[in-house]
Amino acid sequence: MTAYEIILRKRDAGELAPAELEFMVDGFLSGSVADYQMSAFLMAVFFRGMTEDETESLTRIMLESGDSLDLSSVDGVKVDKHSTGGVGDKLSLIAAPVAAACGVRVPMISGRGLGHTGGTLDKLESVPGLRTDFPSDEIVRLVDEVGMAIVGQSPSVAPADRKMYALRDVTATIECVPLIVGSILSKKLAAGLDALVLDVKVGRGAFMGDIESARTLGLRLTATARRLGLPAVALLTDMESPLGRAVGNAMEVAETIEVLRGGGPLDVRETSLAIAARMVHLAAPAGDYEAALGAATRALDEGRGLEVFARFVEAQGGDARVVDDAGLLPTASIREPVTSERAGFVTAIDALEIGFASTALGAGRMTVDDPVDPAVGIEVVAPLGTEVAAGEPLAYVHGNEKARAAAARARVGQAFLIGDGRPEVRARLPEVLE
Repeated sequence: MTAYEIILRKRDAGELAPAELEFMVDGFLSGSVADYQMSAFLMAVFFRGMTEDETESLTRIMLESGDSLDLSSVDGVKVDKHSTGGVGDKLSLIAAPVAAACGVRVPMISGRGLGHTGGTLDKLESVPGLRTDFPSDEIVRLVDEVGMAIVGQSPSVAPADRKMYALRDVTATIECVPLIVGSILSKKLAAGLDALVLDVKVGRGAFMGDIESARTLGLRLTATARRLGLPAVALLTDMESPLGRAVGNAMEVAETIEVLRGGGPLDVRETSLAIAARMVHLAAPAGDYEAALGAATRALDEGRGLEVFARFVEAQGGDARVVDDAGLLPTASIREPVTSERAGFVTAIDALEIGFASTALGAGRMTVDDPVDPAVGIEVVAPLGTEVAAGEPLAYVHGNEKARAAAARARVGQAFLIGDGRPEVRARLPEVLE
């Protein structure tokens, strides 16, 4: 068996045996399979795809390449959620404490932003002092004592994914369903979960631009998870326009706190509750989903989700006073409006453009080594369907450098489409895949 033979078989649409996949993955980790050979293999998979059996085998091999978290000492059902990434997506910061307030244990291994989508860890680390790097025993303690933890991926967890993802990022093979499935599930299975909710974004600001490709990914994720013994449900959520009104790390934490206090944008509240309710329902699958939604809604409205969030921030070293005073979060020195050139209705907001504008300000990164400015971002003040007058603000750019802020303002202006009639606003939750 050689890497050449395996690449050739996949190039010609052959189905690979588990031993062949193991040869490639383990060889890549050990160095016996060269970067250029793995690159060729990834490109062959990109074009030829993988069967369900291959996808399951690849995921299992990636999982077994490293350590797993042992949460057996923690009472309760362990449920996590994963998002494929979007613009203004702060749902994990809301759904996790709400679910934990309902008795679900939430061990969440999250990532950093790359490209136009924000990373959960980047948002959290805008809270002064908050840490996301913990050894396994500390993660277990956090989940046991607080009910939740949101931490980064340890180097020992699914190292095959870490190394393969870095290569996929520079070989244009990110948007490949079986490779995405292996990447997501190998990390989630390593977290010692009992169940998983998957938030698959669809639209301009998502990796999956259309509903069919998002549905394909969601179905493959849930099917592979179940084959590996992990109950899972996928929600397809709209990412044609930014989620909520804040796009930027500290700004999104502030909006998170606002929602946990019972306010905030309706789309963020409703989508967060839908995800939290699915987490609660998976923890007690014999129950009724509507009852789970009611429990999540009460946890939010009664402030119990906010209480868990405050305990979580403090337990992970953060300044919990931000819950009562969002002014303690980093703020930008520049706040400039982007105004409408004409009267009418906001008929579209290009999430991709807003995401790139936020990244250009410094809120995100285009390479893993780029620094992130926690204070900067975009504040949308005229969401979809808003009637505006000429010269009225559509958004505000928050920046710390004049040149960057000016460039972002131009980009944000291009993201808004003003029309003559009030548009029909798409539902954020078009489909649930159970």
